[in-house]
Amino acid sequence: MGNALTALFALALLAPVAARADATELTGQIRSYWINRQTADTGPLALANAIQPGTAGMDGATAGAQAELRASASMGAVQLHAHAGLQAQEVEGSRADTQSRVNEAYAAGQALGWQWSAGKKIVSWDVGYGFRPNDVVQQEVRRTLTSETPEGRPLLMAEHFDADTAWSVVWVNPTQERSDTGAQEAALAARVYRRSGAVDWHGFVRQGEHTGPSVGAAASWVANDALELHASVRAYQHADSSVSTVTDGSLVNMNPWRAHLSGAGQQVLIGGTWTSETQISVLVEAWHDDTALTDAHWSVWTARNRALPLWLKQGVPTAAVAGNLAWQGKAFGVSNSLRQDNLFVRLSWQQDRWQTALDVLYTPADQGTVTSASVVWSGERFKLEAGLRTHGGPADAVLRQLPVQRQGYAVAVWAF
Repeated sequence: MGNALTALFALALLAPVAARADATELTGQIRSYWINRQTADTGPLALANAIQPGTAGMDGATAGAQAELRASASMGAVQLHAHAGLQAQEVEGSRADTQSRVNEAYAAGQALGWQWSAGKKIVSWDVGYGFRPNDVVQQEVRRTLTSETPEGRPLLMAEHFDADTAWSVVWVNPTQERSDTGAQEAALAARVYRRSGAVDWHGFVRQGEHTGPSVGAAASWVANDALELHASVRAYQHADSSVSTVTDGSLVNMNPWRAHLSGAGQQVLIGGTWTSETQISVLVEAWHDDTALTDAHWSVWTARNRALPLWLKQGVPTAAVAGNLAWQGKAFGVSNSLRQDNLFVRLSWQQDRWQTALDVLYTPADQGTVTSASVVWSGERFKLEAGLRTHGGPADAVLRQLPVQRQGYAVAVWAF
């Protein structure tokens, strides 16, 4: 429990300030959750555990609770904001664990017609729902099983607004090492936004410490009361990735997956939302992501999965074969998009305090699917949510071979 004080540090900093502040505010929530998981019966991790149980760790049912506090204080022209949380959870077969996190802790103000922020802050850009090519600051993971507050990034930010235009300049992760990758990479990023009638236009540019430059654009058009269309595109010089040093069925004695800086590529999204007068909404999005492994890479990966078990017939120790199969699971973490081409459809219905939703992610290359269903009831201070997510498709579909095949969850939230 000692590290729990870390998460509350940002809030504690505001305590002496609040006594002398012009205005203060303290809010929070308590969130309890339960997740039940059914492990997959196909794929390299399932096969590794079948050969030698316990080779690839799998999370079982999880129960936990989170306490979050948000605090803000105003001292003259400077505003202070903090959001911290403490989580306790227990995974089936493991000891209970307590974690803490500061989601946001920043100061904000104005100078020379610009608004500025300094500290740890959530800055999410772009127009997509299932995928966001130009979310180059926060780099938030989309379509998580349950909704949670993301962890902000350390940054310095300046913004300028007028009636139709907004400019934003961000130095994210300013103190990170050059070797840090992904969302931890130090970078300079800028966005310009302009409203022109029914269309919102966005332009983006980013200079990463080691991934180099990227440039992007996005637009959202409200065609009428029922229809909205959006698109986003980003071209980059390099991207953080991983690659296996082994492309055949040979055995190795160490993890063959290595960090790799890929070449130039693109990310493209197109989509739209139709909403009826009865609050039934249909969202359709399609995207291409060059940061994901190519079809050729996945074909080599599949061939290796099939070749490795053949070593057992030659008397090779089961631990060696199972270990090599478990390392194959590293391919799942190369990119947030497992396949380069994706189609996403979401159907939702809002009725008073109830919202139900059903969505499907489909990968045309191998016919893999992820199907999610959820129901939410929202009151004044309480919210209840439950849902189910299933990975399907042919046995050799990448989505079907993820470690977990089916997940069910329930969440209860009390806000104060």
